[in-house]
Parts: sequence; C-alpha cells; structure tokens
Amino acid sequence: MKLHLIDRRNAKLQTFAVTHNRYRHFLKLWHYHPELELVLIIKSSGTRFIGDSIEKFGEGEVVLIGKNLPHMWLNDNIYFDKSQYSSAEAIAIHFKKEFLGNEFLSLPELRPINELLQRAEQGIKFFGLEKGAIKKIKSLPDIDPFNRMIRFIDILNDLALHDHYHLLASAGYLNMFLKSENKRLHKIYEYVYRNFKESIGAHDVANIIGMNASSFSRFFKKIHRKTFTRYLNEIRIGYACKQLLEEKQKNIADIAYESGFNNISNFNRQFKLIMGQSPSAYTQKYSQNIPRRQKKYHRR
Repeated sequence: MKLHLIDRRNAKLQTFAVTHNRYRHFLKLWHYHPELELVLIIKSSGTRFIGDSIEKFGEGEVVLIGKNLPHMWLNDNIYFDKSQYSSAEAIAIHFKKEFLGNEFLSLPELRPINELLQRAEQGIKFFGLEKGAIKKIKSLPDIDPFNRMIRFIDILNDLALHDHYHLLASAGYLNMFLKSENKRLHKIYEYVYRNFKESIGAHDVANIIGMNASSFSRFFKKIHRKTFTRYLNEIRIGYACKQLLEEKQKNIADIAYESGFNNISNFNRQFKLIMGQSPSAYTQKYSQNIPRRQKKYHRR
C-alpha cells in the first residue's frame, strides 16, 4: 500500500471539522494527516489498518487516531459490488491538538484530556462506551459552532475518563516513522502489508532497503522493541482473526495457510502466544458478541 498525505485543512476556518460521511464504501486509501481524527462507525464493516495494527471493524466502533498515524478503513468486498446495495456511514472529527491551546491543556482540570491525546499517538479503540457518549458524537454535525465546541470538549472528557480501551499501533511505530533518516520504514511497511501472506523473512525485507540481514534485525528491533518475526506474526494473526470472524465457512487450517503460516502447529502456537487463547476459543468468544465491559488492554 502506498502511503498518501491528505490535506484535511478546514475550508471554513473552524477550529475543528465535523463530517457525516455516507458512501457506498469508505476511502480506499492508506493515508495520514497532521490532524487527530475521532471516528464513529455508524454503518458498515471491514478491516481497519492503523499503523501496524490490522483488525476487523463494525458498527458502533469509536476510534481516536493521533497526528500523522497512517490509517485506512477497508470495507468488505460486498461494498464494492455494484450489484449489491450496501452503504458505509461514519462521523469523523478532525482537529489539531493545539485547538485548545497548550496553556489550557496544561491546567489540572484538563490533564485527563491531555493524557488522552498523548495516548492517541498509537490509536485508541474504545469498548463499552455509554449510549450518551455515542449520542453526543452523533449530534455534533447538527448544532451551532459554539455549542459544538463545548460538546466536543465534553466528548473528549468522556473518552479521557473511560478506562476500557485498546491501544492499536505498537509502541515505537510512529516515533520513527516519519523521520527523514528512516524513510526506509515506508518501504518496509509497504512490502510487509503487500506480502505478509507469502513466505517472507527478515532477509527479504533487508534486501528491499539495501541492508544486510543482521543490520536490519538490529535496526528493526531498536524501533519496534520486538523482532521482525514477532512483528510479522502479529500482522498475520491480526488478519487471521478477521478471517475467523468473517469467513465462517473456512476451516482453521485454510485460514492459517492463507494468513502466511506454512503449518497449522506454528499457527496455533503463535495465535495463543499473541492472542492469549486458541483460534477456536477466539472464534467462539467473539462470534457471539463482544462483551459490554472489557478490561483495559494495552497492545504490546
């Protein structure tokens, strides 16, 4: 996937932009922008890419994305089939951290919001939000600018105090991503996302960026605090999770091979290591309904 910088500047010169999007499918573009983005998925499903995180998404999802964090919501194939009637709907709020002012954000009363915006650098998915918080987000496009500002701060406070969430991109992903001396990372991520289903290894990626395998392994581990093999397995298991929930006619072995694993034993071992449970237990748990309340989980 080629990474694109998108201009999200507000044409109306307002402090933040609120859009209610209704399309056949979401923008099929791997992109980033200097604004933070709060997204409520009202309708549609598919795969969410945020940094190096790949997960299934569905209706009711609320995600906060930090500045310059690459992302994409890729709808399921049915949304691109013109013979089918499907639609994707979401509310997106784009804003810069400075919209409240650094001095204002440093006030003790605003500390939770300041900490929320710092966590958003990795992307945050929220679980079990109260209906009132969802209703506030849905109301933003229809109220006047002053009350929209007040309500948006109220929403940020709700999210800041909500302790059931999941950090998405791995630690260290963004810190080095856009530094000029590490533009080679663009090539790494693009190659991995395009080829993770194939039999690839650190030596293949090292060749792409003109490094020897040993130097690449040290370079990658310094940035991600994990080996390339672990990173690749996390990408593959994330894709497998999506398949387990969406492609119920496929058996676990087929999904294992389609996700890039060359034997079922290694797939089962890596799945349990990364997800903390077996593929069959994961399927049974999440194909019913995600629990209303989940413990706080920080992606390692």
